[in-house]
Amino acid sequence: MKKDTTTLNNNSRRNFIKASATALAGFYFVPRHVLGGPGFVAPSDRLRVAGIGVGGMGYNDVKGSFNSGKVDIISLCDVDDTRAKRSREDHPKATYYRDYREMLEKEHKNIDALTISTPDHMHAVQAMAAMQLGKHVYVQKPLSHDIYEARKLTEAADQYKVVTQMGNQGSSGDGVRKMMEWYNAGLIGEATRVYCWTDRPVWPQGIPWSKDAANPPADLDWDLWLGTAPQKDYVANLIPFNWRGWWDYGTGALGDMACHIMEAPFRVLGLSYPESAECSVGSVYVGEFQRGYFPDSCPPSSHITLKFKREGKDDLLFHWMDGGIQPARPEELGPNEMMGDGGNGVIIEGTKGKMMCSTYGRNPQLLPLSKTKDISVAETLYRVPNGDGGHYNNWVEACIGGYGSQEFDQLSSPFSIAGPLTESVLMGNLAIRSYDYRIPRKTGNGFDYPGRGIKLVWDGPNMKVTNFDPANQFVKREYREGWKLGV
Repeated sequence: MKKDTTTLNNNSRRNFIKASATALAGFYFVPRHVLGGPGFVAPSDRLRVAGIGVGGMGYNDVKGSFNSGKVDIISLCDVDDTRAKRSREDHPKATYYRDYREMLEKEHKNIDALTISTPDHMHAVQAMAAMQLGKHVYVQKPLSHDIYEARKLTEAADQYKVVTQMGNQGSSGDGVRKMMEWYNAGLIGEATRVYCWTDRPVWPQGIPWSKDAANPPADLDWDLWLGTAPQKDYVANLIPFNWRGWWDYGTGALGDMACHIMEAPFRVLGLSYPESAECSVGSVYVGEFQRGYFPDSCPPSSHITLKFKREGKDDLLFHWMDGGIQPARPEELGPNEMMGDGGNGVIIEGTKGKMMCSTYGRNPQLLPLSKTKDISVAETLYRVPNGDGGHYNNWVEACIGGYGSQEFDQLSSPFSIAGPLTESVLMGNLAIRSYDYRIPRKTGNGFDYPGRGIKLVWDGPNMKVTNFDPANQFVKREYREGWKLGV
């Protein structure tokens, strides 16, 4: 039966969260040694999980956590009843809501953790609301829509002492750990340059917003789907997938894939905030010498260059390419040998050699490939059981172990790691959006584009572009009235 989806009063919701955060309810734990039995999972070793956004990838996230064998799915929430159908059929005893705020108000005493698998523009408000209630969270990538949101979520994870994980499963894989061990052993010397690329987007980008409003399906709550985003009429072909190409909701090809692809070199090289960002952007022409201007839509392709300052070392140039753009093939790679996995990949160049991998850090290789067979480097880093297939269980075990436990220390993508990675990913989008920033010409007709052909200088600790102030409007967006990040 559907619950009432009437929007909660903002004041009562804030009071509820404040009160709940200091008076969390628990339940009686029966020690394992009392109940015993081979393979028995004691109540103290079980996790009560709720899901926000339970269709599509959200279905996989709920299922992945449940398949750990230590999770009970208590409640499900989705603004789209049709998309939620499979999860509800799998867990018929779970309560069901459309509004996550109502679910948290009514079910917070019954749940320990949540999976959050909604469009990018809703990640932060949902994760923050859960963390303020002392709930552990698993949040799909990218961690947030905005740099500001990523910073606040990272801080909140420590403030509320909860277990966190971003849904970039490659961070649990053996590949990235092997590359770290190779790099630490000096096999490619000191890194000088990184190339990352993807064939995404595989949805429309660089297009105008539809002028044809449509009626939302009866099983979809369009207002709740919009959430923090500006009020707009429903249009066809936006959900459940193509929202990724619109800045109000998604973060483009970069936001979709960079947390999977850039994560490996970030971890291998121990990177933090970039010092600067610049970009070139593909265009769509709507007539002869007439470039289309569609600032609401992410571009069809882009090339972003981030520069990282490293103490006592030369600057590192980090290249990101999407829309099918790829770097030149390394000379060490044979003409018929695959670069990355074909559509996606990573190459790290060093003073003594190069290494390469595909999406999720899989299939790490030294270049030329023949070197990989001859190298034996001792395993010094913790391996997640079942590699990237163990990403959900990595989080579940840490939730059961608790904040600060050994299992907590073995998390693959806690917000302390995922937050700075997401900030750096979204820094590229600052450059892209600045590229489309325009102002009327002081004389004559037309517009000038002062954000093109420049480099954005970034003050990471203060989350500020220091040389082009218009870019800073994209660091933190304004939410629709009635929505805010936290109490």
